[in-house]
Amino acid sequence: MTGSGLRSGQVAEAAGVNLQTLRYYERRGLLASPQRSPGGHRLYPSDTVTLLRVIKTAQRLGFTLNEVADLLDAGRHQHGGRPDSGLQARAKEKLVEVEQRLADLTVIRDTLRAAISAGCDDLVACAGSSCCPLPFAELAERTNCADTC
Repeated sequence: MTGSGLRSGQVAEAAGVNLQTLRYYERRGLLASPQRSPGGHRLYPSDTVTLLRVIKTAQRLGFTLNEVADLLDAGRHQHGGRPDSGLQARAKEKLVEVEQRLADLTVIRDTLRAAISAGCDDLVACAGSSCCPLPFAELAERTNCADTC
């Protein structure tokens, strides 16, 4: 491949990442170390662009870089690997996490809407009020109980 391949800037631009991201992924082992031109420039194979796009897409789906690295590794060693280490199993696990975050966000949204509707304007005053829809009232009750018990 000497003399052929894409230079860092070309790969970064084609994949929609910056040069620092490209080098960081290389240091993390997500990308193989590229060959060098006689002038010392990094020369990446063209499939590096696809790999970078896959990494960025996986991140947008909520996978951490460590999880992406595991997925890439599992894909490389798919033959004879554990069946629970591939994309299907990981995607199911990630879906459970996302659904839990959505449920948590729904509770947060509903609580904030209730606080707005109730006219809550002072966090300290609201914390001491039993009418406050924010969870401060529960904290105040626990504090009062601890003081009297």
